[in-house]
Amino acid sequence: MKNFFKNSDIEIEDLGDGIKRKVIAFNENLMAVEIYFEEGAVGAMHKHPHEQISYIIEGEFEFTIGGQKQILKPGDSAIKEPNILHGAICLKKGKLLDIFTPCREDYLNCK
Repeated sequence: MKNFFKNSDIEIEDLGDGIKRKVIAFNENLMAVEIYFEEGAVGAMHKHPHEQISYIIEGEFEFTIGGQKQILKPGDSAIKEPNILHGAICLKKGKLLDIFTPCREDYLNCK
């Protein structure tokens, strides 16, 4: 198992439409990801079998989780249980820290 992840060794992946992603640490059970949003960028509504916590580092976001909307700012966070429909709109350019369990194998090979 890898224990250390140096920021200078990790590439930022451009997902298009004003969103970029950087997988900053992971093992098969847990993953931490920085997500960068340009103002107006939309994290489309979706769901997945992973539990997720989103922590707002910078900016302002309107999150929709299970049909409920809430505006979140730096220091705020949200939990998404498995298979709940969720998405976000970036109201002010920002950065999120997303934590997933288990690892998002669709982001990379976690094993």
